[in-house]
Amino acid sequence: MNVFKNKVTLLSIYFESPTYDQRFKGVHMLESHAFFSKMVDELVEFSEYDPELADGIKWLDDQAQKKGITFYDMVFEVLYKHDVNSKAKEWLSTRN
Repeated sequence: MNVFKNKVTLLSIYFESPTYDQRFKGVHMLESHAFFSKMVDELVEFSEYDPELADGIKWLDDQAQKKGITFYDMVFEVLYKHDVNSKAKEWLSTRN
């Protein structure tokens, strides 16, 4: 019985999550922002070879200007809404 308790204790220590260090928050935010910006830049560059993508990017740029936000913010907003809607549809499908 004692052996079993020791194993449980070891497992709980093993699965214990590390404390989040707030000092690294800015670093992770900058890395995420740089990754996102580079991804969007590459899409814009690739749109030179894809007329449908180019049209979509022009539309996004027009929408961003109408809203008074940056192109990057507009892309993020669209991707975020898509992600939320996809997760909501997935959740609904599991409820039935």
